[in-house]
Amino acid sequence: MSLLSGRRPQVDVAAVRSALAVVEDPELRLPLDEAGMLGGIEAGRDGSVRVTVRLTTPSCPLKDTLARDVTAAVGAVAGVGRVDVAFAAMSEPDRMALASRLRGSRGSGHPFGPGSTTAVYAVASGKGGVGKSTVTANLAVALARQGKRVGVLDADVWGYSMPHLFGVRRAPVALKGLMLPVDAHGVALMSVGFFVDDEEPVVWRGPMLHKAMEQFLGDVHWGDLDVLLLDLPPGTGDVTISLLELVPDAQLIAVTTPQPAARTVAERVGRMALNARMPIAGVVENMSALVCGSCQESTALFGSGGGEELAAAVGAPLLGQVPLDVALRESGDAGVPAVLAAPGSPGARALSRVAADLPVVRRSLVGRPLPLSVVGG
Repeated sequence: MSLLSGRRPQVDVAAVRSALAVVEDPELRLPLDEAGMLGGIEAGRDGSVRVTVRLTTPSCPLKDTLARDVTAAVGAVAGVGRVDVAFAAMSEPDRMALASRLRGSRGSGHPFGPGSTTAVYAVASGKGGVGKSTVTANLAVALARQGKRVGVLDADVWGYSMPHLFGVRRAPVALKGLMLPVDAHGVALMSVGFFVDDEEPVVWRGPMLHKAMEQFLGDVHWGDLDVLLLDLPPGTGDVTISLLELVPDAQLIAVTTPQPAARTVAERVGRMALNARMPIAGVVENMSALVCGSCQESTALFGSGGGEELAAAVGAPLLGQVPLDVALRESGDAGVPAVLAAPGSPGARALSRVAADLPVVRRSLVGRPLPLSVVGG
């Protein structure tokens, strides 16, 4: 019997590299090797493996996530007994090369124009306080739980709330003029709230607002999204008009409560969309009833019929009626949307149904310039 027969065989480095092919950077949403983030791989005779991950920034806030994912992937390889993950920073030339690769060939434009495969939904309301942002956040997480790649652009510049609703307070990573969206609960986020303190007012006017929307669309590496949700400010102001111009193929989701006052002002947003030939995906009636946490009885606290009336007025379907329940409020305060924190609650179930049945409505070609080609005879 050989004296070496009890020794652990050398770990196959090629197998380790193959296992790491499924590990993505949570912000870039690219495999580590493809992003140039995978450094050296060293295997010892004792079954230990050391993997070096090259970070886009030394202060990367997702080190723990990367370490966990790398450890899980490598630990599943035959012969591996221990996994050590080391971190290093990318060099400036590598960062520049990565930024150039991420921008690709689209230049200074954004990836959500004609021909885009991303379904863009602009979530709007006529007035504040109807729960538009809560609806947006929960729809985003529900869609992500369906396996879709989802992004949320918090375009409510003055009343931004996505950082609070998703429980994140860190600034996006900047990569040579390109920003990486903040990842939270499987959703890519961008908000002006990541750049200012909560108590600091945002005092921007028309031109600055338009430029900010251009940058949030074009200077952010959104990746290959299936769905992008735009959380609009209430009403029909500068930001809404800018986004109608910048993303003409967006579909409107109008949020209202049953109250006549909320329905009436929401109808103005719907009329604006119709005048701009913007397709309307549908209407969500929020706070449709108050659900008792003890007996589960419902009370029409804000009346009834507003959602149906708005849907009829703008010629779109009523996508769902979301009751007002304690879990919906508590989860928003805690920074974890209810469809994730309390999926069995009445509000979460209603929002999950809306996400599951969300239609894709294409903009009519009427009034749109079409490309012409000349065929020689």
